[in-house]
Amino acid sequence: MSPEDKSKEPVDWAVYIKKTWIKWSILALIAVFLLLFKAIVSIILLTLASALLAIYFYGFTGLLQRYLHLPAKVSLIVSVTLNLLLLVGFFWFAGSRLESQITQLSDTLPSTIQHAQSQLQQSALGSKVLDYINSSGTGGKTSAFVRHFFSSSFGALSDLYLIILITMFFVASPMMYKRGVVHLLPETAKDKGDELLDQLGDVLKKWIKGQIIGFFFIAVFTGLGLWALGLPLVFTLALIAGFLNFVPNFGPIIAVIPATLLGLMQGPTTALLTFGLYTLVQVIQSAVTQPIIQKRMISMPPVLTVVAQVAMGALTGFWGVLLATPIVAIGMTLVQELYVKKQTYHKYPLN
Repeated sequence: MSPEDKSKEPVDWAVYIKKTWIKWSILALIAVFLLLFKAIVSIILLTLASALLAIYFYGFTGLLQRYLHLPAKVSLIVSVTLNLLLLVGFFWFAGSRLESQITQLSDTLPSTIQHAQSQLQQSALGSKVLDYINSSGTGGKTSAFVRHFFSSSFGALSDLYLIILITMFFVASPMMYKRGVVHLLPETAKDKGDELLDQLGDVLKKWIKGQIIGFFFIAVFTGLGLWALGLPLVFTLALIAGFLNFVPNFGPIIAVIPATLLGLMQGPTTALLTFGLYTLVQVIQSAVTQPIIQKRMISMPPVLTVVAQVAMGALTGFWGVLLATPIVAIGMTLVQELYVKKQTYHKYPLN
């Protein structure tokens, strides 16, 4: 049949309308999925944060059982109560001081940034850097990124409320949720799934342990160093440095900026010493606590961690950057246990 004859055939409008509806329905489903994807990822991240907090409570419970020989339920109650009392006590004794220093820091930083700009304008290279930033709009892009970085889908208060609420459920009956996940697996994979969940919990427990050790190490030594240099707002800057240790790669860079700017107010020498202090503390921390973090924990390529942080940060903001490392650890553990270990390497053996 020639093309001219085909063009003269009658059109089946019912089939045409059906195909059109199918195409538009698929496009609509894709659009709805993309709109809901960010919210779904945010909910998963909050659930992961709750699971990490519950793992911390049970890890502390294990310490109480080991050293005080308390029953399991009593140790869990003591673990949760003691940590809550420590948190309340911290804000009771140091909350007002922390609040005043944060307010002072937020009031001081604008003038500090202006002072830094005036210092840069005194050199030819600094002037070129400022001209590039102003002409390219990098400053506005950076501000927008920072606002998105420290934002989340539901707001800080609602995020914390959801994390605490889900953590309470996880702490109250963790085995119920574990059994629920295992029941979703095929019969032949239930034993492997149960073993894999225990292994993931062990990996995350070691990550939390290393991060807590790193937090105290960096906060204490950074605070002592800033106090020796005579910088103001030592308490707040030390806590910022400690907390941002939970965000590898980018956290130390963010932490050093306000301290260096405050040091610049006292002179270029103080700013350089402050920058050197943060660098030295990070180097020592990497040599002392990093082996504890990586001990018996899956090795994560730095490039993969950075890419995950950038991608998760662009998608969900602060929570994505904060939880990118445990997400990578979970993903690599699953790939290694479910795929890599089942492969037979003849040319490139693992050992």
